[in-house]
Amino acid sequence: MGQTSLKREVGLIGALSAVVGTVIGAGVFFKIAAMAERTGSANLVIVAWILAAIFTIAGGLTVAELGAMFPETGGATKYLEYSYGPIYGFLFGWIQTLVYYPANIAALAIIWTTQFTNLFGIKQGKNLIYIAIIVFITILIINALGSKFASRAQSLFTILKLIPIALIVFAGLFSKADVHFQLLPLAAGSHINPIAGVGGAIVAAMFAFDGWIGIGNIAGELKNPKRDLPLSLTSGLAIIGLIYLLVSIVMLRHMPINQIMGNQETASQVAQMLFGGIGGKLVTVGILISVYGALNGYTFTAIRVPYALASEGNFPFAKTFVKLNRFASPWNSSVLVALVSIGLMLSNQFDPLTDLAVFISWLFFILLFLAVFKLRKTMPDKERPYKTWLYPVTPIIAILGGIFILFSYITNSANLPFFAFGMIMIVLGIIVFKKISK
Repeated sequence: MGQTSLKREVGLIGALSAVVGTVIGAGVFFKIAAMAERTGSANLVIVAWILAAIFTIAGGLTVAELGAMFPETGGATKYLEYSYGPIYGFLFGWIQTLVYYPANIAALAIIWTTQFTNLFGIKQGKNLIYIAIIVFITILIINALGSKFASRAQSLFTILKLIPIALIVFAGLFSKADVHFQLLPLAAGSHINPIAGVGGAIVAAMFAFDGWIGIGNIAGELKNPKRDLPLSLTSGLAIIGLIYLLVSIVMLRHMPINQIMGNQETASQVAQMLFGGIGGKLVTVGILISVYGALNGYTFTAIRVPYALASEGNFPFAKTFVKLNRFASPWNSSVLVALVSIGLMLSNQFDPLTDLAVFISWLFFILLFLAVFKLRKTMPDKERPYKTWLYPVTPIIAILGGIFILFSYITNSANLPFFAFGMIMIVLGIIVFKKISK
């Protein structure tokens, strides 16, 4: 008889590795540019990283209770369905397919291409979009060869992405720096509202913490979830937050804040300051590998969302999207995700796309935080191998943090076109669900 339940074989170190490996991605290298631009202040960049880490840790500790309650495939989609009804689970999967993942994929392809063209002195303009599409097609090919091949590639990228981070941190902290900045007093740049500035910087920082929502899925495989789940989440996300802080401090020690503002070449330029021309370019190649790995990771997950929904009959043209190619990869789902992603690439925008992904995901995350309160009342007898630490304080922090993130995003007029796109897709999702559920 086959195995029907998950084995509890993962210990604290394994869980901690999963947290760090899942979350650390491309944002650590590029988001300081937007954070600096939105605050105009080195010390407020540090504050934004700290608050982003606190909100993420609170969110992780909260949603982990749901993961422990429902240790099954589907993750947040299933948590929403059990808490509020089928339409909420469908909408989250729908938005992941058509907004969240495509926005992240498009943004990563754009930033990869920007770094690549600058490294090799290639003229940008229309070339940037063409190269971004070509790079994404190579990712699609990797994933078309099946989950085994794609996951092995991802394991390699996970190891390689830590190399440029380690080099920048160790060399940057112990090298002589010409730039000095004070942690106190806290002050925003000229003509910048400090609250709005920090809010915008937190929205930017949240992209670097993206991926934490899936960590609770390992609850069913932990040997001691009551102890190891909160410990791995708290310590893992704290370590990640510290790494991000250290990388930012290195950049702030070597470049004035006005040169970092809006400069997505900051990481590469600081690397060249630390290691010289050739050494800096090698570190930049490492950064490119890291971004490519993040692009592969998002694509690997993205193409399985419409396939999973279609497998349950909860997606338009379900018979089309459940089909697999000869490598058992959901190719039709890949085509759908690819078309939307390439469409968003045409915007040639990095920060607005990542901000959209953060906004649309946190819109649903707040519902997940509220679900912990709801299920405590509606399912009081349901087994909870792990309960949210410091309940109800922790979920309240997560909810307030989420509201601040949403408010900061909506009140930024530059986000309006992408905000409108996200809202239209939600309304369209509601219409589609009503039609397929008849």
